[in-house]
Amino acid sequence: MATEEQIEKWREAGKIASEVKKFARSKAKKGISIVELADTIEARIAELGGKPSFPVNIGINEKAAHYTPFHDDKTVLGEDLVKIDQGVALDGFPTDTAFTLDLTSDKRHAKIIEVTEKALKEAIKLARPGTPVREIGGKVHEVITAAGFSPIRNLSGHEIMRNKIHAGLSIPNYDNGNGSKLEENMIIALEPFATTGEGLVKEGKESGDFALIEKKPIRDARAREVFIFIEKEFSTLPFAGRWIYKKFGRRGLHSLRLLVREGAVRNYNELIEVSKQPTTHFEQTILVKDKPEVLTE
Repeated sequence: MATEEQIEKWREAGKIASEVKKFARSKAKKGISIVELADTIEARIAELGGKPSFPVNIGINEKAAHYTPFHDDKTVLGEDLVKIDQGVALDGFPTDTAFTLDLTSDKRHAKIIEVTEKALKEAIKLARPGTPVREIGGKVHEVITAAGFSPIRNLSGHEIMRNKIHAGLSIPNYDNGNGSKLEENMIIALEPFATTGEGLVKEGKESGDFALIEKKPIRDARAREVFIFIEKEFSTLPFAGRWIYKKFGRRGLHSLRLLVREGAVRNYNELIEVSKQPTTHFEQTILVKDKPEVLTE
């Protein structure tokens, strides 16, 4: 479990993430390209003294998670349901937080947004030592289904550790029967997803999200240079292909593909609701206590 010194680092990172979340809300408007939006949010993280826990993820409509734009993505926000998922790390202590915006003129997604946010608030109340994770999942499921929507069952919350944004315990969005219990001073992310569809996601096309997964001997000199940069700058936290492009140009992207083929780096695919229905997402990073502490409020 986290020590008091480590918890202070997470608190500091959480304060920055909270400020960045407010900033992101102000910038996510119709007409902005998602590349500009992601770059602007990541720049704000740097201005406030942090590093991204992972690239800013922007999920539009049926895209639930794991999509960050490539450097040449032409997508522009319009009449969309938009999820923005971001986090701030300090000295390798990462946080994770997300929200959903309805950019449609008639605000047709207002109800599902309200319900998903309520599910998160109810889940947070249960983030106490000794709570079985199935109980948290059951509460999320109860709130979302009572309103006529479906939780996404194959996406879940998670424990967070230093340099590991997804670590250890998984925390479901329905009662999956898992009796594992939360422990005092765990750092966890709770993140309900809801949809008007079936409540499952599948992999779509490749995203601009990458992560180092295994240190391997790299023969190609340019690819080795890129690998060393990744290891030094990001450790095992996810990073964006955009960032490699900014540092190395097109040759960096070629090297990145080579590293993926060699099995040293993973390329994440976007996750899409199977019936291609809109999805919502809210998330906070929590310190598990008798009175749960929201670090990214």
